[in-house]
Amino acid sequence: MARPGDFTVHAKDNLARRGTLTTAHGDIQTPIFMPVGTQGTVKSLTPRDLEEMEAQIILGNTYHLYLRPGDELVARRGGLHKFANWKRPILTDSGGFQVFSLEGIRKLSEEGVEFRSYIDGSKHFFSPEKAIDIQRNLGSDIMMVLDECVGYGNDRAYTEKSLEMTTRWAKRCRDHYPKGSGYQLMFGIVQGGFYKDLRDRSLEQLRGIDFEGFAIGGLSVGESTEEMYDLLHHITPKMPADKPRYLMGVGTPLDILEGVSVGVDMFDCVLPSRNARNGTLFTSLGKVNIKRAEYAEDDSPLDPNCGCYTCRNFSKAYLRHLYMAKELLSYRLNTYHNLYFYLNLMKQIRQAIEEGTFRELKAKYEAAYGRE
Repeated sequence: MARPGDFTVHAKDNLARRGTLTTAHGDIQTPIFMPVGTQGTVKSLTPRDLEEMEAQIILGNTYHLYLRPGDELVARRGGLHKFANWKRPILTDSGGFQVFSLEGIRKLSEEGVEFRSYIDGSKHFFSPEKAIDIQRNLGSDIMMVLDECVGYGNDRAYTEKSLEMTTRWAKRCRDHYPKGSGYQLMFGIVQGGFYKDLRDRSLEQLRGIDFEGFAIGGLSVGESTEEMYDLLHHITPKMPADKPRYLMGVGTPLDILEGVSVGVDMFDCVLPSRNARNGTLFTSLGKVNIKRAEYAEDDSPLDPNCGCYTCRNFSKAYLRHLYMAKELLSYRLNTYHNLYFYLNLMKQIRQAIEEGTFRELKAKYEAAYGRE
C-alpha cells in the first residue's frame, strides 16, 4: 500500500517522466501544474471550480497566511484543508520567495529573516524552524524549507555564501521535522544562482539530507529564457530520479513543456491567473488579448478546441465586454479558462509521455506560441 512520500515513475519518453506522488490527501499524477492560492484561495474561483477542472493540488503561501489570518487561527479551524474546504493535496511555500521580493523591508541573518508586514508595518521574524512550525499549523501535504532566493545578477561571492546558508537552513528544517514525524512531506530547494558548479554543489549538499522531494528555486528572477533553459537542462537530469522534481514559479506553456522535456514533475506559477485578470488568455491556437477591438463583434468561442465552461457558453465579444466594463465576472470566467487550459495541457503531456509522442506535442505548442 502506497504511503505519503512514495513516488513511482510509470513511463518515460526520453527524459520526460509520467509518475504518481502519494500524499495524505490523495495521489498526484505527474507532471502536474499547481494553481496558486496564496491566501488560501485561488483568486475568483471556488473549490468546486477547481475540482471540475481536475486540479489535483493547490499552493498556499506561508508568509501571507501567517500574517493574515494567522497560522494558529487556521490550526484552530482544523487546518487549511478544512478552513478552505479543499479536500485534495496542498503545498505551502516557506516564504523564501518573499525574502527575495520584499528586499526593501527585510533583514537576513544566519538565524533567519526579519521583515516588516506589508499590511501594517509590524516586525516579524522567520527562522527555519518557525517556517516549519507555521506550515505544520497550516497542515499542508508538502512543506518547503526556508531558503534565500537570490536575484539575477548577484556576484559569485554573494551567491556562494547564500547557498551555503540555504543548505544550513534546510538541515535545520529537516532536523526540526525529521522524516516520519507525521504525514507532511518536505522538499529541499536547490539554489546557486546562474553558476552551474554552485547549483551542482547545492544539489549534492541537499542529497545528504533526507527529503521526500527536490525543488529548483531562483529561476524566473530576471534572466533570459535562454539562460533559464540552459540551467534547467544542466541541473534537472542530475536530481534524484526516485524523487519528485519541482520547478518553482515558472510558467509559460512553453516553459512547462521545456521543463517536462528534461524531467521536471511539478510546476506552479501565478501567470495564468494574473494574466487572466489582465485580459491575456491562453488557447490551443496561441495567446489572445481579449481587450483588442477586433473582438468587439466576434461571436466565436475563445478557444474552439477547449471544453471549459467559459468556452462552451460565452463569445469573445461578451468576454471583451465584461473586461472593458470591469465586471467581476470577467476575472472569474477568464481565470477559469486559463487554469483549465493549463491543467488540460498537463493532461495532454501525461498522455503523450505514455504514448511516446511528447516531442510532437511540444512541437505543436511551439508552433502555436512561437519560441517566447
